[in-house]
Amino acid sequence: MAATSSFAAIYFTSALAACFAEVCTIPLDTAKVRLQLQKKAAAVAGGAGGMLATIVCIAREEGVAALWKGIIPGLHRQFLYGGLRIGLYEPVKAFFIGGTAASDISLFSKILAALTTGVIAIVVANPTDLVKVRLQADGKDTTIKRHYSGALNAYATIIRQEGIGALWTGLGPNIARNAIINAAELASYDQFKQIFLKLPGFTDNVFTHLLAGLGAGFLAVCIGSPVDVVKSRMMGDSTYRSTLDCFVKTIKNDGIPAFYKGFFANFCRIGSWNVIMFLTLEQVRRLFL
Repeated sequence: MAATSSFAAIYFTSALAACFAEVCTIPLDTAKVRLQLQKKAAAVAGGAGGMLATIVCIAREEGVAALWKGIIPGLHRQFLYGGLRIGLYEPVKAFFIGGTAASDISLFSKILAALTTGVIAIVVANPTDLVKVRLQADGKDTTIKRHYSGALNAYATIIRQEGIGALWTGLGPNIARNAIINAAELASYDQFKQIFLKLPGFTDNVFTHLLAGLGAGFLAVCIGSPVDVVKSRMMGDSTYRSTLDCFVKTIKNDGIPAFYKGFFANFCRIGSWNVIMFLTLEQVRRLFL
């Protein structure tokens, strides 16, 4: 990842890679959100089931296009959040190590840089995340139906009915979730790639990027699933009073396993998202930077 190019070029290549990965994987994200919002009683009464069953159910009952619900705010989100968190990673990492061109940057410095860029990016992009989740959650079988006609209508309706501050609903768990997942993704990808390149037979090629991307995605899901569930529930259901309230009610009503509800869907989503994004990012930066 180049650090000597202009920030604008780094930002736009990062945003492009993130948006492409979003388009490819948003059906998995829609299934993940539906699973995470599913209450225990609904699941027992005949909920959607697993990831594949959820995808089939959404396509059959709401149409295939429903799997791409939230794609417009999803692209808004990735353009802002993806561009900032990925684009700022190298400059922030260089800042933390004093701008030195060290070949073996410590894992701690990588994690600290990724945590920082994750927080900055999601504070800016939280409204796009909220609208994306609201659109994805607004399905035939969901309890709360808002019937937004689209992304712009959702932004306008939320501001009119709930106030502009509502666009930052769930910011607490979203900061936690995105800072943690960003650290797991960017820092672990950086670290995995560095480790692989020291092994015999490995070069800076597509296979190395593929393995590093899969490793980054798996760690991100393992570490970030609990806060991801809380974030989705708070954004999808405005009755929760706070992050703690959502956390406590989820444990009380659905049990600890609820924090890993949709885990397989989440791994398929984040694992494939990371592979596609990092492969695209590496190739795009080689072309344009």
